Amino acid sequence: MTGAHRHRAATSVRGVPAGRDRYFDALRALALVRVVAYHTFGWPWAGMVLPSMGIMFALAGTLMAKSLERPAGQVLRGRVRRLLPPFWFFAVLVVAAMLLHGWVPDWRIVYWVVPLGDPPGDAWAEQAWEVVWYLRTYLWFVLLSPLLLRVFRRAPVPVLLLSLAPIVAFRCVWVPPDDRFGTALTDLAVFVFCWMLGFAHRDGVLRRLRPGPVVAGSLAALGFGAWFAFTHQAEYGSYDLDDVPLAQAFFSAGFVTLLMYAKERCAIDFAGLARFRRLDRVVTVLNARAVTVYLWHEIALILAVPLIDRLWESPAAETYLPLDSQWFLFGVAWVLIAVFVLLCGWVEDVAARRRPRLLP
Repeated sequence: MTGAHRHRAATSVRGVPAGRDRYFDALRALALVRVVAYHTFGWPWAGMVLPSMGIMFALAGTLMAKSLERPAGQVLRGRVRRLLPPFWFFAVLVVAAMLLHGWVPDWRIVYWVVPLGDPPGDAWAEQAWEVVWYLRTYLWFVLLSPLLLRVFRRAPVPVLLLSLAPIVAFRCVWVPPDDRFGTALTDLAVFVFCWMLGFAHRDGVLRRLRPGPVVAGSLAALGFGAWFAFTHQAEYGSYDLDDVPLAQAFFSAGFVTLLMYAKERCAIDFAGLARFRRLDRVVTVLNARAVTVYLWHEIALILAVPLIDRLWESPAAETYLPLDSQWFLFGVAWVLIAVFVLLCGWVEDVAARRRPRLLP
């Protein structure tokens, strides 16, 4: 997903790092936009239009497999180093705000230093810190990747298919406890297929598979995921994939497999994106500042509400601006996200040992 996942690369004359895959860059940027839209509008069907988290884990898995061509210890240190400084910068503000609000932490505050578990927090600020689950899951996948990649390469296709077994077992055999451990275990089980699908892409496994079985299997996974979500609404209270782990796992697996396999079979590279300079520039910035956008977008949405409330006090704004529209909230949030990118994005450069810049 993230800027934390970017590898060092030379810069081409267009300003895009040489060797970047613009198809993957465009998918990552689109996934980020979908995440912000989902948290703005709350559309329960958004995950079925574009399962953003599955896409981001698959892209991260691809980059991790590439990185592990180097010594594992060196790779793990580099990944953790790129992830933690942006997280710490975010944590300082959120934790300080919660402390000022009267929150009293316990020993679990250590998860605000290294997010191996969900960090604790005040319910007052839950909208701001609930996004940290992705970083927690990503960090665990990074730490487990040397082992996962070794197991995957012993029998790539069987291991990839069997990676869906844990989430099935959690549904049918053993339900994880409703605590930090159980939540982390469930998230790993939901997205481990997508992560290892990234391995399959990097190792050329997808390229060698025949279209018939891949397409049929992917459509079956999509169909099962959608069927399960819609037929278990009474149990989960929604058909939103984020609320239904088994459906999320299968739907994401089918959807992302089709995306990655289409790239291999059709040689999609999106090189023509460079002709659309502004769009190409947006894709570049979103990829280079993906961690910042992801971490700070909920705070941008929180701040957008009182900002719009102030606009209601202006007769001109009330007359000419659609202040009661969710689309207006969406637009204001992106303005604030741009501000956070300028104010906080440089931390990603520091974490990657690059010269800090306002915009990449």
